[in-house]
Amino acid sequence: MMNSVKFVQPSGMLDGIKGNQFRREVSDIVAAGADIVLIDLQNVSFIDSSGLGALVSAMKTVRSAGGKLFICSVNDQVKMLFELTKMDRVFEIFANQDEFSQKVLAAK
Repeated sequence: MMNSVKFVQPSGMLDGIKGNQFRREVSDIVAAGADIVLIDLQNVSFIDSSGLGALVSAMKTVRSAGGKLFICSVNDQVKMLFELTKMDRVFEIFANQDEFSQKVLAAK
């Protein structure tokens, strides 16, 4: 079975406004048939509570469609936020796209 993998690369601050755009983008990707979604946070400088909510919402959207959501390339601020909120236990996080490809895609 061939998996449909889509990458999402938000940039700047992931806050209320960008969070809504992000949620719509993930919903569209899932509607288009992606079953693996990788959120690459390399270009995200800051995430607030609205942005965190958008990530959780995106994960629920992907899971409810039977897919999987992964995150990679988090900076120190985002990593600290994930640890403080225990989201590092909820999301499967990779150092970068290469590690994701080796551990997830190569295993298929």
